[in-house]
Amino acid sequence: MVTVHDVARVAGVSISTVSRALAAPERVAAATRARVQAAADALGYVPNRAASGLRAGRTSAVGLVVPDLENPYFASVTKGVQARARAAGLAVFVVDAEEDPHLEADLVASLAPQTDGLLLCSPRQDDAAVRDAAGRARVVLVNREVAGVPSVCTDHARGTELAIEHLRALGHARVAVVGGPERSWSQERRADGVRRAVERFDDLDVVELGAYRPHVDGGYSAADAAVATGATAVLAFNDLQALGLVRRLAGRGIRVPDDVSVVGCDDTFVAGLAATPLTTVRTDLRGMGATAVDLLADLLRPGNEPEAPRVVLPAELVVRASTADAPRVLVPSPAVAP
Repeated sequence: MVTVHDVARVAGVSISTVSRALAAPERVAAATRARVQAAADALGYVPNRAASGLRAGRTSAVGLVVPDLENPYFASVTKGVQARARAAGLAVFVVDAEEDPHLEADLVASLAPQTDGLLLCSPRQDDAAVRDAAGRARVVLVNREVAGVPSVCTDHARGTELAIEHLRALGHARVAVVGGPERSWSQERRADGVRRAVERFDDLDVVELGAYRPHVDGGYSAADAAVATGATAVLAFNDLQALGLVRRLAGRGIRVPDDVSVVGCDDTFVAGLAATPLTTVRTDLRGMGATAVDLLADLLRPGNEPEAPRVVLPAELVVRASTADAPRVLVPSPAVAP
């Protein structure tokens, strides 16, 4: 295995000069730096970033904690993080907290000393725990806001409002809104959007259903409750839920969108692949991931004063085939099928 000693011998310099030339090139004369780099390239030398990071107090790695890697929302955010981090010369350690705030806390404690900073995506811990983590490590939040901690998120309230505006324009006067995880911060923001829409439309009746799992099975479970409300349109917490809703409605002989319109959220790749392509609120998931890396890079830059910028990306509605004009006659509530 090629070592720093080999590079030093070929370049005709000391080992310490090789280390400086590769880790802090601005501290080495240009001619010497070029000689060292040429020797390293010729020998195929790859520096041990972990070891040098421990010596310098830097690892050139960041940690990304997500609640559920099976959810395409978080997979897309991860892609955005990795692409921007790679361009910045940073490695990314990705861990899945499995929607468990206690596991999440353990993962944060484990990753913090091994990385230069942490990206917490939709953390399920409470605000106090998040602030505590930010007090012990450089932290940027994705899809969450906590006072005093840098963050990037989507305008969930406006996105929800856009979805309801669209449904009302199609003549839907009763809309069922399916909730997401109980610890979801974005759920609270979407509730703000529902309230704003209700204030704008006097003739609109919005029925907010309880918390459901943000997966296909959650939407499947919510479908019967949504139909029981007499709603002609359903706004799901995310695209996976919306797919479950469509599947269950089809099993009950209820057509989407002829009988009931369905709107998803996030515009993940599954939205356009559905048998009935989903109308959905688009979130720039990769853009959020990339922006989070930019914010963390600012925190890591020497001499930067700690700040807590709050970046809010716009939401937009993508109209596809799962929404249509409200039916002239309200959909009956047939007996629940097994």
